[in-house]
Amino acid sequence: MQEAVSTAAPVHLSPLSKFFLRARIEEPTIAEWGAALATSLLLVLSFPNFEFYPLAWIGLVPLILAIALRPVPVRAFILGWGAGSMFFYGSCYWLTYSMIHYGALPSAVAYLLLIPITLVVGLFPALFAMMLALTIKRLGTSAVLLAPFFWTSLEWARLGVTGQLWNAIGYSQAQTTHALLIQPARWGGVFAVSFLIVTVNSALVFALLKRRAWAIATAASTIVLVVLVLGASLMIWNPTTSGAPPYLNVAAIQPNVPMTPVKTAGEIQELLERHLSMSTDALKQLPNDNVPRLVIWPESPMNFTYASDETFRDLVAKFTRENHTSLLFNSLEPAAGEGAYNSALLINEEGRLISQYDKIRLMPFGEYVPLPHWLPGASLITAIVGDFTPGEKYTLMPLGNHRAGVFICIESAYPSIARNLTREGADFLINISNDGYLGPTAVMRQHLANAIFRAVENGRPVLRVTNSGITASIRSDGFVQNETIGFQHEIRTWQVSTWNSETFYTKHGDLFALICTITTTIIFGVALFNRRRSFRNVR
Repeated sequence: MQEAVSTAAPVHLSPLSKFFLRARIEEPTIAEWGAALATSLLLVLSFPNFEFYPLAWIGLVPLILAIALRPVPVRAFILGWGAGSMFFYGSCYWLTYSMIHYGALPSAVAYLLLIPITLVVGLFPALFAMMLALTIKRLGTSAVLLAPFFWTSLEWARLGVTGQLWNAIGYSQAQTTHALLIQPARWGGVFAVSFLIVTVNSALVFALLKRRAWAIATAASTIVLVVLVLGASLMIWNPTTSGAPPYLNVAAIQPNVPMTPVKTAGEIQELLERHLSMSTDALKQLPNDNVPRLVIWPESPMNFTYASDETFRDLVAKFTRENHTSLLFNSLEPAAGEGAYNSALLINEEGRLISQYDKIRLMPFGEYVPLPHWLPGASLITAIVGDFTPGEKYTLMPLGNHRAGVFICIESAYPSIARNLTREGADFLINISNDGYLGPTAVMRQHLANAIFRAVENGRPVLRVTNSGITASIRSDGFVQNETIGFQHEIRTWQVSTWNSETFYTKHGDLFALICTITTTIIFGVALFNRRRSFRNVR
């Protein structure tokens, strides 16, 4: 009788209380925690600044193996949450830089504030682990081969829910030699590369679990299939210059404007003169031909205000006329309702403003506060970080007979921005950015990885021009050329000569991720209703 009462008592607990009670019961072992830690370390090492990219192809093996050996959903959720949170914490530590150096927070406080952020994004690997555990429990250990569908659908969900896809596992391969491993992005975006990486991980786990000749053969065949997909993706669309003459000469300026607030008119004048003198020097390096010329200034903390600054307007008009060049620069422009746009403006060779792109995807807590205005403290935060108005149009920049699509800073992390600009008719893409406020950290190369994928996904060259690095020319196959050194005054000159037809990804977007999500839903639904195997597996 006493046993019956003890068993029935938890029924009256709330769902949340039941979850935490079950979590205490299903607490992972030390070995399982070691597996989660190993996965997080391997994945961190595969990303910049370490860039041991082959580790991503085995990085999930410890975690998936621990889940498959004891497929208990709650335990798997805890392990996935731990592994995911530790990975994001270790690879995105640079988020603390601005808090410490510009927010004057003690280092210990800044690193503590990073924990809630990483716990939130860590929920997606946690859900992956839980879904995989339940599927293995209900359908058997062979279901481990379904892991790529779960992982890919949850990366896509992370982009949709949080608005961020930073350090999706596919991005780890962005800076491989000649970008050979990221060509599947042409048809499936970064999600296709993530899918292939997790496929190899799950095949290795399958072989370790079964340890039989047929299982090893199955795993080997799966890995060979991945290699064939990589090879086919490279061969089907292999861009060539075909000797086409250049249609645009470009001078890119990396002025290294300091992040400290500019206070005096003299300091502002000195920085403006730096931009102009570096531009003049760069133009001297361009070929003396009849090809149109373009000078690109990056996004920087020294916001120009073209609309409200008559002196600045006259200055850039004079510069473009005298040097027979167009000028693209970042400017703080007025928006409706006393708002402000973070904009890219194009001044032509006659000194006239001919195009303006207003940044569509703003940086949370950097350019706007994602909190309702009625929430206590929201207005104070807004006053500190600013409150920009998002743009709405995918405006292209006309340059001779061609058009450029410009996206600003963090917009490189949103595949839809570059894709929509390409669909609108962009012949090449330009990314102006400023990572200086995050210091000489891994963010510089991680941000570059996003731009590399945007080039491959859309089959368009990307000219990346930054305030403090990394400025570079990215070919349409993802190969990076002429990188600058970070936090140095640098100039680069490039020639744009070719563009290619639309890729499958440009035409169809995240269709592959959608297929993975539909497949995941079906598989998980079957697993939920297949209780017979589950009862046999209860320990």
